[in-house]
Amino acid sequence: MRDTAGGPRVLLKRLRELMAEALEPQDRLDRIVRDIASNMVAEVCSLYVLRADSVLELYATEGLNPNAVHLAQLRLGQGLVGTIAASARALNLPNAQEHPAFAYLPETGEEIYNSFLGVPVLRAGRTLGVLVVQNRTKRHYREDEVEALETTAMVIAEMIAAGDLSRLTRHDGLELDLRRPVSFKGLSFNEGIGLGHVVLHEPRIVVTNLFNEDSDQEMRRLEASLGSLRLSIDDMLSRRDVAFEGEHREVLEAYRMFANDRGWVRRLGEAIRNGLTAEAAVEKVQSDMRARMLHMTDPYLRERMSDFDDLANRLLRQLMGRSPDDVAASLPKDAIVVARSMGAAELLDYPREKLRGLVLEDGAATSHVVIVARAVGIPVAGQMKGAVSMSENGDAIIVDGDEGMIHLRPQSDIEAAYAEKVRFRARRQELYRELRKKPSKTKDGVHVDLLMNAGLAVDLPQLAEAGAAGIGLFRTELQFMVASTFPRAEAQERLYRDVLDAAEGKPVTFRTIDIGGDKVLPYFKGSLHEENPALGWRAIRLTLDRPGLLRSQIRALLKAAGGRELKVMLPMVTELGEIARAREIMDREVRHLSRFAHHLPTSLKLGAMIEVPSLLWQVDELMQAVDFVSVGSNDLFQFVMATDRGNTQLSDRFDPLSVPFLRVLKHIADAGKRNHTPVTLCGEMAGRPISAMALTGIGYRSISMSPASIGPVKAMLAELPVGELKAFMDDNLSSHAVDLPMRALLQAFADDRSIPL
Repeated sequence: MRDTAGGPRVLLKRLRELMAEALEPQDRLDRIVRDIASNMVAEVCSLYVLRADSVLELYATEGLNPNAVHLAQLRLGQGLVGTIAASARALNLPNAQEHPAFAYLPETGEEIYNSFLGVPVLRAGRTLGVLVVQNRTKRHYREDEVEALETTAMVIAEMIAAGDLSRLTRHDGLELDLRRPVSFKGLSFNEGIGLGHVVLHEPRIVVTNLFNEDSDQEMRRLEASLGSLRLSIDDMLSRRDVAFEGEHREVLEAYRMFANDRGWVRRLGEAIRNGLTAEAAVEKVQSDMRARMLHMTDPYLRERMSDFDDLANRLLRQLMGRSPDDVAASLPKDAIVVARSMGAAELLDYPREKLRGLVLEDGAATSHVVIVARAVGIPVAGQMKGAVSMSENGDAIIVDGDEGMIHLRPQSDIEAAYAEKVRFRARRQELYRELRKKPSKTKDGVHVDLLMNAGLAVDLPQLAEAGAAGIGLFRTELQFMVASTFPRAEAQERLYRDVLDAAEGKPVTFRTIDIGGDKVLPYFKGSLHEENPALGWRAIRLTLDRPGLLRSQIRALLKAAGGRELKVMLPMVTELGEIARAREIMDREVRHLSRFAHHLPTSLKLGAMIEVPSLLWQVDELMQAVDFVSVGSNDLFQFVMATDRGNTQLSDRFDPLSVPFLRVLKHIADAGKRNHTPVTLCGEMAGRPISAMALTGIGYRSISMSPASIGPVKAMLAELPVGELKAFMDDNLSSHAVDLPMRALLQAFADDRSIPL
């Protein structure tokens, strides 16, 4: 390069002029490669663009055979160009033909060139092509020349993203990689199918102003924004509501480390001195870093990638004067939110009437945002690694919550097939609506109460819509999880009163606050890092240690239920002494309210959840100590089978319909019958027709599920001969040799009798 200080700036200035001219896309590309070659004193400059079929096609060249344009091709990973595209790393070689990856393309005439510099064309960490310069003399290209070519590649990436090059290929039916249809297989977190358009939860900020007029001014803008960013991170770390330990603090510490990283700041400065604006410099360095980190195998470093992305987005917002609160400002009417992870409150910020689905790169079926998504009735697919970086705002997308799949930019035949599925589901839902007012009875006349799970005000309209017999589990902690501070007693009382009003006399069971473990409240002081949070300081253990929290909640419940029945359930009970202590607190609050002449409930019932296996060896004593029992099948299965329910490697390994677990559940149902104590099962298995059928067969006459599951379960019950099923279950659960898994046996039982599952 002639002038190491002015070369990149001169080149960018020329590119800006070319972008402004009214040129056909091919003419513009030809002029760009010619100017790059001239500026870098290179005898060859070539641009290869990645197509949707993972082939790199030569789109423009100066110096190679012009007839090879749109004919010369390399597969991803083939040759030097394919290696750069696959690795997202530059190659700087004094003698290209000695490199083991070199592949000779006779149509190009490149055999006479020795030195080779190739850089990936990157956008948001995705490789869209490769830009190459070559010379006959053997030499290493200087660092500033590499930087100049990378900066130029960024400009070309924006051309590709804008769609200017899509019609240039001579290969009919092939699109560029940016628009390539792609499918992801993950896990189903909530059933249903959603067709719509991508809304990135943390939208990629599009930088439109690429070229700077004054490098010194851009450096001052960068330094000012970096200063503000560092101050905001320091402020968040010093605030009282950030605990001194915990994952959220580690994330902020990682942000501070990146914000003060000299190497990162130096690269930003170099990009500005090469002619980019401050925001374009951040976009370039972020894209380079993301492309490199995507190919790292170290899981810790890959996790840090999302920290770096978030920090860079914060800096871009500072530079461009954007507010982070603008996320859901203008949504399409069929929004499908795509996120790495989300908090429960963040999902509620989106208008419910526009939401069609949720895609998460992380998370688990029992994470808080998924619970909220179920409450609002949208399909959720999780563990979709790479979905965020492959998506653009506005992309067409299909979420298959039944199979745990997403289809990004789907082909027309896939879209048509799913549209038919959606129509079929709508017809089926119409049939379920017709069952709404019919009693939930089996074919031989046995009544089964179908209750619904809830936890937020948005759930309440579904009580009537689903035809539920009541609310079998109201998760009171969700109100705490979606709030930024502890809900005041008045707010709690108002919510509980609204719930009872909406129930219109139907039974409602309120579970006392179940926080701790994985349900962390950022504003709650005193939670410590635990090796095994699911087995730790949570639920009734926490509230008995913080009795003020339990007292204020019990008082709000008692006041809200004045003149009505109140059912309160304790979570995570391990021994009977915990029930006795909770009853003392409740009795004390009743006496306190009576003293001040408050309107009290007409009846007060205290129950316990069976989630901890220790209760199985004191089940008769438990039934005598409480007014009712609820089985928390999610946690009970986790503890009985020693299976972390958030661990995706174990998610399909153990079956709740296995003989050992069904025996445990039957043991509880039999104890309830023996002691005349009502038993309800709340959990995922209650909402699936095949497992609801199994529960009915072992004696459960009350089960609680998501509102959307009530219709399918009621339809199953209408065709179920429960007398036959009981005999079938007794035989198979008492047998010491079951040849087939219980799930297969139950499916065969249903198939033989045309029971819809």
